[in-house]
Amino acid sequence: MKFGSDSFSHEQHCTSGHSSAATIASVEAAMSADPDLDSSAITIKMLGPVILLEGYINNYAERERATSIAALIVGPENVQDRMLGRIIEH
Repeated sequence: MKFGSDSFSHEQHCTSGHSSAATIASVEAAMSADPDLDSSAITIKMLGPVILLEGYINNYAERERATSIAALIVGPENVQDRMLGRIIEH
């Protein structure tokens, strides 16, 4: 007996067999748990095995932290940084 759909493409699963949704949830949870990172304006998407980080960060340290966290989960070769720095006026 089979359950679920057999029509999932290979790109919908990471190398460990997890779904894209589970991988995104793992990255989101890790970023949210980091006290040195404001991840509220970062959007995480997947394109095949690659994590796309989009949205806004406040400084270079946040960029480095976000990409490092994602790299720990999917590997550095599978992280694409598309985040933009915010202009903070004083």
